[in-house]
Amino acid sequence: MNLNLLNPIVFFDLETTGVNIAKDRIVEISVLKVLPNGKEEQRTIRVNPEMHIPEEASKVHGIYDEDVKDCPTFKLIAKELARYIEGCDLGGYNSNRFDIPLLAEEFLRVGVDFDMSKRKFVDVQTIFHKMEQRTLSAAYRFYCNKNLEDAHTAAADTMATYEVLKAQLDRYGDKLENNIDFLSKFTTQNNLADFAGFISYNDKGEEVFNFGKNKGVSVAKVLKEQQGYYDWIMKSDFPLYTKKVLTKIKLRDSHLLK
Repeated sequence: MNLNLLNPIVFFDLETTGVNIAKDRIVEISVLKVLPNGKEEQRTIRVNPEMHIPEEASKVHGIYDEDVKDCPTFKLIAKELARYIEGCDLGGYNSNRFDIPLLAEEFLRVGVDFDMSKRKFVDVQTIFHKMEQRTLSAAYRFYCNKNLEDAHTAAADTMATYEVLKAQLDRYGDKLENNIDFLSKFTTQNNLADFAGFISYNDKGEEVFNFGKNKGVSVAKVLKEQQGYYDWIMKSDFPLYTKKVLTKIKLRDSHLLK
């Protein structure tokens, strides 16, 4: 089943130096843009992360320091990448919890304020886990009856993710609607204000902290009553996007803090 699209959607996969959103960097990104008319465009770019790629990461994706030493840094490709995916919804496998937060961090690190709030996210892993509970390789076998060759290469994983989503729509046509708005809502597991899950929305639509001693407490209340909490977060090892969201709330509610 082909996707019913109002906007282009970009499926993407990142290979990285590790899984720490605040510290780790992209070493390869593959994007597959699917247009409303069904046309597909795919690009894969190796990236110099400007840091050592740990051995354990290289064993997973097969990319070593030597392979990327002459590749462009993310700063050199960021603006072109942002233009390429501008106006597109985003899809991936485990993308809501990892790829999208890390991509947002990379953009912020190089000063490209790419607005993630205006697009919808479709996480194919969430559909799979809600329906079947498997890995990407198993999902590819289960839905597409194919073996995933070159697993953990960004290009292979990206194409497999796209094919799995189309097969899921075929299989679950009575439960899944073929539109990105529905799929985005279906695959968004938490009502988060930031990507990493440190700030979420409560039942009243208010931002609340989602960790530590202030878990469940209104961000506005904490910022008003605990003057040093904002500074502590800004100086600590939290993701840049989390800090951006917190600063936005602080500026919005500045009249309440006086």
